[in-house]
Amino acid sequence: MSVERVIVGISGASGVAYGIRLLEVLREMDVESHLVMSRAAEMTIGYESELKPKEVAALAHTTYNPADVGAAIASGSFKTLGMIVAPCSVRSMSEIASGVTSSLLTRAADVVLKERRPLILMVRETPFHLGHLRTMTALAEIGATIAPPLPALYAEPQTVDDLIDQSVGRVLDLLGLDAPFTKRWGEDLGGGRRRANPATDTDDE
Repeated sequence: MSVERVIVGISGASGVAYGIRLLEVLREMDVESHLVMSRAAEMTIGYESELKPKEVAALAHTTYNPADVGAAIASGSFKTLGMIVAPCSVRSMSEIASGVTSSLLTRAADVVLKERRPLILMVRETPFHLGHLRTMTALAEIGATIAPPLPALYAEPQTVDDLIDQSVGRVLDLLGLDAPFTKRWGEDLGGGRRRANPATDTDDE
């Protein structure tokens, strides 16, 4: 594969900002993004974003109709680095786990799994009941990575955008892509960068 490609799924869960930012970052990194949004995602974009679904679609290299199960990303012969579903709804997660897929989004995820490529699901739900947890266990057993977008407070976020960036950067790490804004322990933060503690640090040791 001469061109780096990533499939991006945006489902109808709350948190479409993660998917939108992911598309922006992939464009900045000159990585092809192949986007499929569910119909529910288009509704959520209207609730949570100032963008219109068409404007979100324009951020991607290629956008697919969720009903087009014959699209390129529905075939394992279409090589990609993997797929990120950001955010991932419980419904989409459950379809992927069962293998009974009703849309291009979940079909593409199933194909990524069968081809042994990385599938990263940014599941947006809390709290989880036992059925959710069992579904996530089944997905982990067949090769998916469950990566809820939890706040990384060690990265010292100052804004909501900082929180989103860190989560996006960490899932890109799972595809071997290095987003420049990702803060890393022992490099940008903590670890080898010891902080002074005025309550305990003295000149006498």
